Amino acid sequence: MNLLSARTSSCRTLQSRTVERTPRTVENGVENCSDDVDSVTEDLLSRLATEQDPAQIELIYEQLVERHLDLVNAIANRYRRRGVEWDDLVQVGRLALCKAITGYRSGRGPGFRAYAVPTITGEIKRYFRDHVWDVRPPRRLQELQLDLRECEGHLGQQLGHSPSDRELAAALGIDESALRDAQVAGRVSTTISIDAPTESGSGTTWSDHLATQEKSYDLVEARVLLRPAVEVLSPRERRIIYLRFVCGWTQQEIGQTLGVSQMQVSRLLSRILGKLRAQVVPRARAS
Repeated sequence: MNLLSARTSSCRTLQSRTVERTPRTVENGVENCSDDVDSVTEDLLSRLATEQDPAQIELIYEQLVERHLDLVNAIANRYRRRGVEWDDLVQVGRLALCKAITGYRSGRGPGFRAYAVPTITGEIKRYFRDHVWDVRPPRRLQELQLDLRECEGHLGQQLGHSPSDRELAAALGIDESALRDAQVAGRVSTTISIDAPTESGSGTTWSDHLATQEKSYDLVEARVLLRPAVEVLSPRERRIIYLRFVCGWTQQEIGQTLGVSQMQVSRLLSRILGKLRAQVVPRARAS
C-alpha cells in the first residue's frame, strides 16, 4: 500500500462517520498554533515519508487525520449558515486535510498546521464557487463576498456594533465600490423558484405575481400602424374595409349595399389592401 492508497482508505473512513465532534477553543475560527510546531505531528509526518510497511503507513495516516479533525471543524465553522449543510462543509474540509497530509513535506516551512489551514480554506472556498452560486459573478467577487461575511462577524464583535461600509472596506483593504459589488454578489448566490410560496402568507406563489402577455398590446400596435394608412383611403374605401373586416359582411352583401357586383367588390378589396400594404409594410420594417 502506498501513500495514495492510505489516503483513500482514511478518507473513506472519515466519510462514513457522523460529524459530531465539537472543535476546541479557537481564536478567529482556527486554533492559534502557528507559533508552536506540533512535534508529534512532525514526527508522524517524517515517519510517513520513510515508512515502507503498508499497515504502518495506513496507521500513521489515520493518526494524522484524527489529530486534525478539530482543525477542520474550526475552519468549516467559519462558513456555517451560508447555504451549505454543515456535513458537506466538514466533508470538504476533511478531504482537503487528506490532500494537505499528502502534499506536506516535513521540515519545510513553519509547520503542518500553517500549511494545512490555507489548503483546507481554499478547498472550502472552491466548493462554494463550484457548487453554491446559482448566478456566478467573477471569481474575485465570490471570494471577496466570503471574506466579507467573515469580516462582518469579527469586526462587529470588536466594535460592539454593526460595522459601516467604510469600516468594512478599511478592514478588507478595498474601496467602498468593490465592497458594494461584493454585497450585491452575495444577494445572487442563490435563487428562489417561481413556484415557491411568497412571504405574505397568502398562499400565492411568486409566479402568480409575474406579468402575463397582454394580447391587447398587439391590438394597440396594429392600430398605431394602420391609422395613418387608413387615412389615405377615400370614404368609400374606408366603408368597404369597415363592412368587410369589422362587421364581417360578405362581398355579396357589400355589393348589394353599394349597388355593385360581388366581382367588383372583390377587385375593390384587392386594390384597397394593396394600398394599405404599401403604407404599413415600410413602417413595420422601420419600427
